[in-house]
Amino acid sequence: MWRTEGDGEFFCPGCGGDRNHRRRTGHRRLFVLGIPLLPRGEAGPVVECSSCTDRFGVEVLDRPTTTRLSALLREAVHTVTLAVLVAGGTAARPVREAAVEAVRAAGFADCTEEQLVTLIDALAAGHGRIPSHPDPGNLAPGSTVPVVELHEALEPLAPHLAPAGREQILLQGARIALADGPYVPAEEETLAAVGRALRIPVEDTDRLLAAAARTPS
Repeated sequence: MWRTEGDGEFFCPGCGGDRNHRRRTGHRRLFVLGIPLLPRGEAGPVVECSSCTDRFGVEVLDRPTTTRLSALLREAVHTVTLAVLVAGGTAARPVREAAVEAVRAAGFADCTEEQLVTLIDALAAGHGRIPSHPDPGNLAPGSTVPVVELHEALEPLAPHLAPAGREQILLQGARIALADGPYVPAEEETLAAVGRALRIPVEDTDRLLAAAARTPS
C-alpha cells in the first residue's frame, strides 16, 4: 500500500530526462494467495516517476534537472567572467570581446559589452557583491570579487560536472584574462579561487593555467 507525500520534477534515471515524480511511502504486508495479511513494516520513501513508473531512492533528487543544470552552468560562467573582469579590468577591447563571447556561449545570447561593463562598474558601488540591479561606479583593475561569490555560484554545480566540464569553465576564465596579455596577480588569485570552488586539484589548476598562457590566442 503506497501513499503520496509530495510531487515535483526530477531527472529520471530510467527515462534519461526531466520528468514529474511522486514521493511515496507505504507499508509492507505478507500476502497469502493474493490476500494481504500481516503487516511487515514501513516501505520507502521512494521516488516514483510519473512517466515510466520506476521507483528510485530519494537520493535521485540530489541530481538537478536538466533545466536546473543549464541554469547553474549559465550563472557559473557569468560569475567567473565578472570575477576575471574585476581582477583585470575592462579597458582592453579584446578582454571585453572575449567576455561577451563566453557569456553568450553559456546562454545569455543578448549580452553586450555595455551590460558587462555596467555590472563591473556596479561592483564599486555595490559593497562587493555581484549585483542584480547595477548603479554606476568605477572599479580599478587589480580588485577581486570576494571568494564567497565564486563558491556560491560554482559549488552547487561542481559535483554534477565531469572533470573536463569543470576544467572548461576555468579555461574560459583564463582565456578572458589572457586576452590582453599575461595574467596579472589579481587574475591569478581569482582563477585559483575558481579552481578551488570547482574542486579542481591545485596542481591541475596550475597546469591548466600555465598551458593556457602558452597557447597562442
